[in-house]
Amino acid sequence: MTWAFEFEDQPWFDGFRSLATNGVDKPVLNVFRMAGMMRGDRVKVDSCGAVGLDAILKEGVRGKPDIDALAARAEREVSVMAWNYHDNDVPAPDNPVRLTISGMPAATRRVLVKQYRIDHDHSNAYTVWKEMGSPQNPTPEQYARLEASGQLQLLTSPEWVSGKGGKVELSFSLPRQAVSLIQVSW
Repeated sequence: MTWAFEFEDQPWFDGFRSLATNGVDKPVLNVFRMAGMMRGDRVKVDSCGAVGLDAILKEGVRGKPDIDALAARAEREVSVMAWNYHDNDVPAPDNPVRLTISGMPAATRRVLVKQYRIDHDHSNAYTVWKEMGSPQNPTPEQYARLEASGQLQLLTSPEWVSGKGGKVELSFSLPRQAVSLIQVSW
C-alpha cells in the first residue's frame, strides 16, 4: 500500500510521493507492477548480500549495499524480486548475483526465464527525462518517448534454461539502485 496523490500542473518529477508525473509513470510504479506479477505463496529467501533489519533500522544502508529479495511460488511458477539498494544514490559497480531456485518438480529439465528490470536504462522515465535536458514542456515526440520508457521492460528476451534435480541456477549482474523480477515457469 502507498499513499500517492496526483497534483496537476506541477514540475516534472517533483516528488509529492506520486506514482506518475504529468501522465508519465515513475520508476516506483514499476516496482508495484512487479509485485503485482508475483503469484502464489511467499517462500523463504536466503541472501548472503542482505543487510539485516536491525542494522537497517539502526544505521540505514550506508556501508555495504542491501542485496536481497522476496519470492513467491505458484503452481508452475516461481517469482523472485531482487534489489541492490543503498541510501547513497551514487555510482557504484554492479553486483554479481547467483540465484538458485529450488523446489521445482525433480523431473523439470527446462524452465522459461523472464527478467524484468528497473535501473538507469530500463523502466525509468526519470533518467530519460534528465538525458533530454529535463524539459518542462516536452515535445509530443519527447512525451511519447517518456511514456514508453516509463513502462515495465524486460531486461532481455525470455529464454529457456536447463534445470536439474528440481533446481535452476541463474547468474546476472544487478546495478546499484536496481530491482529485477525474475519469473521462472515450467
